Amino acid sequence: MSGRVLVGVKRVIDYAVKIRVKPDHSGVVTEGVKHSMNPFCEIAVEEAVKMKEKKLIKEVVVVSCGPQQVQETIRTALAMGADRGIHVEVPAKEYESLGPLQVSKILAALAKKEEAQLVILGKQAIDGDCNQTGQMTAALLDWPQGTFASEVTLEGDKVKVVREIDGGLETIKINTPAVLTADLRLNTPRYATLPNIMKAKKKKIANVKPADLGVDLTSRLEVLRVDEPPQRQAGVKVETVDDLVGKLREAGRI
Repeated sequence: MSGRVLVGVKRVIDYAVKIRVKPDHSGVVTEGVKHSMNPFCEIAVEEAVKMKEKKLIKEVVVVSCGPQQVQETIRTALAMGADRGIHVEVPAKEYESLGPLQVSKILAALAKKEEAQLVILGKQAIDGDCNQTGQMTAALLDWPQGTFASEVTLEGDKVKVVREIDGGLETIKINTPAVLTADLRLNTPRYATLPNIMKAKKKKIANVKPADLGVDLTSRLEVLRVDEPPQRQAGVKVETVDDLVGKLREAGRI
């Protein structure tokens, strides 16, 4: 297969940052907070770049949806080795309600427009943990899907995918074009070197609007309230089984 790979990348709050809920409980605090590329998206970019280095594909195109700041995330992917980027402009206010279905519609439209042979996404984002975008994108395109991939092998016009499932590993072979989602053990993403960071500044990022793709961003979901999880109560140690039974009785558990 010598085609084009479309890779979705998402800008999320950095995994090392402690999440804080807004005082009005409408969401989490994002202003003045460090952001980075979603770790599973990094794995997706790495896999696509490795395919290109092996001359299995000809071009890696990365796409991200959101306000102007997501261009930083696109530049990071370009520094890792992607060829060009697409910024789907979504204002900050609309971005807050942007869900997997709306993103899937955008990715499906771009996959057709770019004539992609593969769409590679992270299996989920660490902010919403939805694990839905890859599956929805495949459904909208009516393409085969290989989710939770821990190993990907291109074999002509087919893709062999080793999937991580509850019972262990499952190996499937699917036709292209297809949608893949990257699991944690697929690869170890590279660090962008300074020369590649400088080269990335010269790579092209196209700006498009959802309307240009015929996508309506209206969400059918409404977030009523966001709360922090309750604080866990400290445990106690007991010396004997009788003490344990007594404590359980005091707590009304038995």
